[in-house]
Amino acid sequence: MARKNVDVVVVGAGIAGLYAMHRLRGQGLSVQGFEAGSGVGGTWYFNRYPGARCDVESVDYSYSFDDALQQEWDWSERYATQPEILRYLEHVADRFGLGDGFRFDTRVQSATFDEDASTWRVTTDQGDAVTARFCVFATGALSTTNLPNVPGRDSFAGEILHTGNWPHAGFDFSGKRVGVIGTGSSGIQSIPLIAEQAAELKVFQRTPNFSVPACNRPLDEATRSEQKAGYAERRRKSFLSGGGSPFVPNPLSALEVSAAEREAEFEHYWERGGVLFGKTFADQMSSLEANDLARDFAERKIRAVIEDPAIADALVPTDHPIGTKRIVTDSGYFQTYNRDNVTLVDLRAAPIAAIDETGIQTTDAHYELDAIVFATGFDAITGSLDRIDIRGRGGALLREEWTAGPQTYLGIGVPGFPNLFTVTGPGSPGVLANMVLASEQHVDWIGALIAHLDANGLATAEAAADAAAEWMAQCGELAAKTLFPQANSWYLGANIEGKPRVFMLYAGGFGNYGRQIAEVAAAGYKGFELVPAR
Repeated sequence: MARKNVDVVVVGAGIAGLYAMHRLRGQGLSVQGFEAGSGVGGTWYFNRYPGARCDVESVDYSYSFDDALQQEWDWSERYATQPEILRYLEHVADRFGLGDGFRFDTRVQSATFDEDASTWRVTTDQGDAVTARFCVFATGALSTTNLPNVPGRDSFAGEILHTGNWPHAGFDFSGKRVGVIGTGSSGIQSIPLIAEQAAELKVFQRTPNFSVPACNRPLDEATRSEQKAGYAERRRKSFLSGGGSPFVPNPLSALEVSAAEREAEFEHYWERGGVLFGKTFADQMSSLEANDLARDFAERKIRAVIEDPAIADALVPTDHPIGTKRIVTDSGYFQTYNRDNVTLVDLRAAPIAAIDETGIQTTDAHYELDAIVFATGFDAITGSLDRIDIRGRGGALLREEWTAGPQTYLGIGVPGFPNLFTVTGPGSPGVLANMVLASEQHVDWIGALIAHLDANGLATAEAAADAAAEWMAQCGELAAKTLFPQANSWYLGANIEGKPRVFMLYAGGFGNYGRQIAEVAAAGYKGFELVPAR
């Protein structure tokens, strides 16, 4: 059973939760963690679908807080697969003795603030009731699966799978007729591998997405040694950068260079592989004219590897600027449609009407299937918090306070919810940055704030309502200067019916955000109401 009284409750044992356990224990606090999964890893525990892989280079998608850890761990590939990332996180948990701080297979059901005692009471589905001074929600941006309620879904006699909650034993598609619904990141990564196994694969696509070849490769010992020797400078640059890796875009406008120079630069980043193509030029995400040049280049690349022009027409996005939905990195995705056993079903032309016992019925055809894979993503950024009964001052329910969109200060504190902190939550750079370094950044900041409270006889820290309003207004203004709002993306909650359409992230860059939160701390945590202990 969980301990009854602690300093901090940490919700989630993913990248952020593990580091929170380590950091907060290290400053002498008692910590109780809860995790819905049976082990550590968070997103990388549940997302075991074929082809699951990170789109940030392994050398960067790793903890920076301990140099010995950096030096001892060897990544095998440029972009690590899910099994390797999970092994890494399990290694971290074992190395620093973090697992015993978590109660696994346990979901937090409620967190209620006691105004008289200035404490939180946290309950779980396993009957735990824990009192804590602080709650740290490390619930992840992509952890609550979105399973569309298609009419007749539960009547399907075959197997239904979701990429975000994949069977741990895997699934054998050999000889099966398979339907994949969705062509976001998980669909694009899994479809080539499913196609290699399945007898027939039908891909049900509503919205095509841009994807850039990952150009993945094994890492040899010489490369690893060079990376390890340069870690200090690499991390320094990463914390100052726009996205949490040590790379910066070409400082010029795509419109300022000659056509030949522009083509060469696009070609360089395309051949380099990965999401950095979206940052080839400084104005690529702020100028539609510059973005159109990148779109045109990507479209030419996509069409060049697809044999059937009609299929290419359906696979090339036309509804959003490139990069305004997360650019996917793939290994042979578009080429998969050249296979004889793969069929693209365009849901814009004929939407899904229902699922029945034998397959999927669109408005113009029925597809007989043995297995259906929902690659339909997540209720992102706020979904996990919305599913917990979190009540602050006066019994205010967090999800009701956020019905018009989330309100946070710095993406960390929430007005009306003292001593409750979100890690990489709404109002922070979150998924626009390297989530490992972003998690470290937030947890370090939260740990320092708790130390400040304890050193000064203070009981609570609560984000002021006006500070949160100003912060979210700034986030909105920054987003409006970009092309992000022009896409119906999960960044805005557009994939979830009834969710408010609000760009939920700080789009001013990881480094700029870090400077701002450092300034808040240096000014005595300006924008937080700090209340003395009674």
